[in-house]
Amino acid sequence: MNIPADLRYTESHEWVRLEGDLIVVGITAHAQDAMGDITYVDLPDPGSDLSAKDSLGGVESVKTFSDVYAPVDSSVDSINEDLEDAPELVNDDPYGAGWLLKLRPENLADVESLMDAQAYEEFLHKDS
Repeated sequence: MNIPADLRYTESHEWVRLEGDLIVVGITAHAQDAMGDITYVDLPDPGSDLSAKDSLGGVESVKTFSDVYAPVDSSVDSINEDLEDAPELVNDDPYGAGWLLKLRPENLADVESLMDAQAYEEFLHKDS
C-alpha cells in the first residue's frame, strides 16, 4: 500500500500535505482503491469556512458516494479545477494530480495532531 511518509492522515482517509501556510488535501490510495473508478468530485467554493471533521463535499464512484471531511479548522483557499473534467485523476494519482483542495488552516499546529504514515498504516491494519 502506498502511504507517503511526508504526509499526515485522518481516520476518514484524507491525506494532508503542508505547503507554506496552506495544506493540500486529498483522499488516500486506500480510499480511492476501495471506491473504484471516481466519476465525480463535489468540492466547496473558495472562501468557505470549515470546522474539523465537517463534510467538505464528496467523491462519487461507480460503487458509492463518500463524504470527504475537513482535517482541521480552516477556510478553502482553492480547489483542483482539473477534477471537474477529469475526476479519474483521483484514481490515477491520488497523492499528486488528484489532490482535492487547498485549505488555509486556522492553526498550522493542528496538522501535527493528525496521524503520521506509520500510525495510518497501523490504523489500516487494525481496521481490516
